[in-house]
Amino acid sequence: MSRKNIEISAEFSLSGRITPKAIIWEDGRRFSVDHILDMRRAANLKGGGLGMRYICKVHGKEVFLFNDDGIWFMEVDD
Repeated sequence: MSRKNIEISAEFSLSGRITPKAIIWEDGRRFSVDHILDMRRAANLKGGGLGMRYICKVHGKEVFLFNDDGIWFMEVDD
């Protein structure tokens, strides 16, 4: 596993909560976030970085998204 920086479409609440709504791949493909299973502050031990970790369902697959001070990345298989 490694770290891949990505673009995210997100919703921002008045309380400051950020909810990812879609992942936008480098080639422009867009993948909707179907459901957020968990959200907490955590380290990415495999790819490096610390921030908010979102465990999400995207097209039926569980993915780990991280927001590290405004930079979004996810764990991907090498």
